[in-house]
Amino acid sequence: MKLFNTKNIIKLLAVLFIAITAVSCQRDGSAAEDDLPQEDLTNIILNVKDVAAGTTQTYNYSMGAGGAQAIKLTDGKTYQVTAQFKNGNEDATQEIKDAKDEHFLIFNFPNSDITLTRTDDASSTRADGKRVGLKTEWVVNKAVKNPSATSQLIFTLYHEPASVTEDSQTTTNGVIYGTQVGGETDAQANYTITN
Repeated sequence: MKLFNTKNIIKLLAVLFIAITAVSCQRDGSAAEDDLPQEDLTNIILNVKDVAAGTTQTYNYSMGAGGAQAIKLTDGKTYQVTAQFKNGNEDATQEIKDAKDEHFLIFNFPNSDITLTRTDDASSTRADGKRVGLKTEWVVNKAVKNPSATSQLIFTLYHEPASVTEDSQTTTNGVIYGTQVGGETDAQANYTITN
């Protein structure tokens, strides 16, 4: 009997093909698996409540659709803002809360003067005491600092940063709330800010 006859070679190739396919479908065990993969997020929603008026406006950023929604803010007013993440019709915010030690939000306000305070409760406060940023309060000092430039909120959700702080950094044209070292971007939304 021949060891390398056609039937044996075909069987061997079939076994190798199945083995390679099975191995390639598995995630790399060296990296921690993301509980909320970026491709699963479809929308980032900001609910912006005018504290004095008691009214809430909702701003829905659709991932990959392009175009930044304009958040209308009035100078001198205070707003309570809650962030919500969706995967199609499903609310993915609870998944972030369930893995709160692995997530952190950074708020970048180019060309705006907004004082942001994180107001998360225990459900979205990490074990290191840092608040994820799902609930915040914004005091609007100046929504648009320079009318000839675009005022924005660049809103980024990080997964598994090595370290985070709630500190703010003043840049030449705005303020960034929160810093992180390492990690991956789970989601990012760009909103324009108007007054």
